[in-house]
Amino acid sequence: MRPRHPIDRRGALRLLTLSALAVTAAAPLAACGSESGGARHEGSYEPMPGGVDVEPVAADVPRADGDADAVSDVVAALRSTGGALLGLLGEQPGNLAISPYSVLVALALTLNGARGATLEQLLGLYDGLDVGRLNGGLNALTAEVEGQTGEVEKADGTPTELVLDAANGLFGQRGTAWEQAFLDVLAAQYGAALQTVDWAGDTEAARQAVNAWTAERTRDKIPEILPAGAVDALTRLVLVNTLYLEAPWERPFSAGLTEDADFTRPDGSTVGVPMMRSAEPVDVAWSRGEGWQAVRLPYAGGTTAMTVVLPDAGRLADVQADVAAGGLTRYLEAGTTEPVDVRMPSFTFRTGAGLVEPLRRLGVTDAFDEGRADLTGMTTEERLFVSGVLHQVFVAVDEEGTEAAAATAVAVGATSAPAAPRPFTVDRPFLFVVHDVEHGTPLFLGRVDDPTAGE
Repeated sequence: MRPRHPIDRRGALRLLTLSALAVTAAAPLAACGSESGGARHEGSYEPMPGGVDVEPVAADVPRADGDADAVSDVVAALRSTGGALLGLLGEQPGNLAISPYSVLVALALTLNGARGATLEQLLGLYDGLDVGRLNGGLNALTAEVEGQTGEVEKADGTPTELVLDAANGLFGQRGTAWEQAFLDVLAAQYGAALQTVDWAGDTEAARQAVNAWTAERTRDKIPEILPAGAVDALTRLVLVNTLYLEAPWERPFSAGLTEDADFTRPDGSTVGVPMMRSAEPVDVAWSRGEGWQAVRLPYAGGTTAMTVVLPDAGRLADVQADVAAGGLTRYLEAGTTEPVDVRMPSFTFRTGAGLVEPLRRLGVTDAFDEGRADLTGMTTEERLFVSGVLHQVFVAVDEEGTEAAAATAVAVGATSAPAAPRPFTVDRPFLFVVHDVEHGTPLFLGRVDDPTAGE
């Protein structure tokens, strides 16, 4: 799906993520090739901007409807595996953000070409769902998530726009006999069509093609998902998922109330941050558990939200460990709706991580082993294994919207406020989850140790 190009606005949360898997050839198999029954793609090629040769291979398989009954099981898997990845990556200090949705869609693309133990290990990331139910559930979930894009109204009736776009891309070696069943299921369930490049003969041009495709779909926020050296002449396929969100707050923070305040970092030191404040106490969902409290801050239209989880002083490690152990669901429960005086810092940062080692620790081992990987569902022409899993996220949060949204904030500020709102001041490390409201899908999941540690 080609991305929409939203109106540039301040005050929108802009999140995007990109996951890419590189599949590389190991030792060649004997007695294989065109006899495998695969779909071999050769012919003339149209250059992309910049002179990069890419052959789009049209998918003649219609998009399937998806399996709505499987969505809840898929979301549960995204929460558990997403939390586990946050825990593993969070062993290192610093700001962190991942997209459980993006990572697990990219891996789902891959497992459709896996067989035997390789497939079973990958399915373990999805709480044991079978391939058909996983594909159908992700298809239906993606349709629901993308259906939120468009014009929406804020609580005061002011029109605005919410953008939530996902895209999948396959960049395969030109001339390879890819299995038709593999291409068909990715087209039907994920809307992903193969584009062929020449990894073997011109690796750099192929790398540029992938980077150009992803840069367009991430509005140039991630211009290079494949850095130099990430792929080589043995690369045969790169599978990419992108997710982009631009969402104005339902009730913007008041820019005039932002002031410098101290934020205590994990090591106990303090740093001055621009602390945003709601124009007045707002009715939001607030919840509390052992060692933490959380608020759900809706975006315009009310179908998506950010839940901010604020651990009590000294309890960040406990909360993160609970999320890693599968407890993310409890933090996404709506709690009670009451007036809350929200104060939180604005922040902008990007993070990038290689996910091979974290995935190994979650039990996915064969896919990364040249001798044991079984990706014969992709092609039997060469023995393949997953040589890399790259993930990048960009996050930008501030208080203002468009000029119209800022005016709306003034109008909202004119309504009456309760006498004793609950204070919610985010002045120490916190977690955040961006999710749809209906299912609680963790689209983005992160930890902020220092709001001033930006790009």
